[in-house]
Amino acid sequence: MNLITSRDNPLVKELRRLSQDSTAYRKTGRVWLEGDHLCRALLKRGLVPEQAIFAQSALENATTQLTQAAPRNTVLPDALFSEISGLESASKMGFVWTIPSSTETHSTSSIQQGVPTVFLDRIQDAGNVGSILRSASAFGFKQVLARKGTAALWSPKVLRAAMGAHFGLHLVEGVEPEQLADLRIGWLSTSSHQGLFLHALGAKNPLPNPCGWIFGHEGQGVSHEVAQLASTTVQIAQPGGEESLNVASAAAICMHASATVGQA
Repeated sequence: MNLITSRDNPLVKELRRLSQDSTAYRKTGRVWLEGDHLCRALLKRGLVPEQAIFAQSALENATTQLTQAAPRNTVLPDALFSEISGLESASKMGFVWTIPSSTETHSTSSIQQGVPTVFLDRIQDAGNVGSILRSASAFGFKQVLARKGTAALWSPKVLRAAMGAHFGLHLVEGVEPEQLADLRIGWLSTSSHQGLFLHALGAKNPLPNPCGWIFGHEGQGVSHEVAQLASTTVQIAQPGGEESLNVASAAAICMHASATVGQA
């Protein structure tokens, strides 16, 4: 165990940046996974953290699974751990993990073809993005692509909202609409006011397999240039009469439908 007590220690400074700067990971290639749930989600996927960080008061009760997960363990005084924490109530432990080269988030050359994919068209709320990643993982989508203007996929807020879904997905940022045409999948675009009703799709209009879903900006929806790439535009019936659904809720409904019914 390595004990650090100085606020000016290089590791402490890096942890502070990773926990509080939404795009710091793009420079370092590393992320800060704070909390028992995220850390266990990483280990469940068979992935190994670079370093484990514990608050002094948490170390005594930490499980062997967590204390032996990383090649290096560091202990911080509780007050110092609270300073680096991105949470209102610090969780008192976390992992530093290096994003592997196979999931380079800003290398569009790593886009995979022929796999179920989600394209995020400028979705700005980190909570929405994280929820969509979680649904994508749950419903068997392998890849999530994000256009510039979408919330940073590996930001602390998105990581917390996705609750570990990142570790089972291939994520790529900075993807331009024209790159979607060559992925050998059928694209579906979503709309709050036009298109075929999702529940009515059947033999005449089956959901493609593999399927690609396009989800758009919270206020503006899917942009025109992206919507043109889709073979079908889909809307969700709302018999209760609301104007629209939250994009994360709509995405979950759409991905569930394509994962369970109506595939060609």
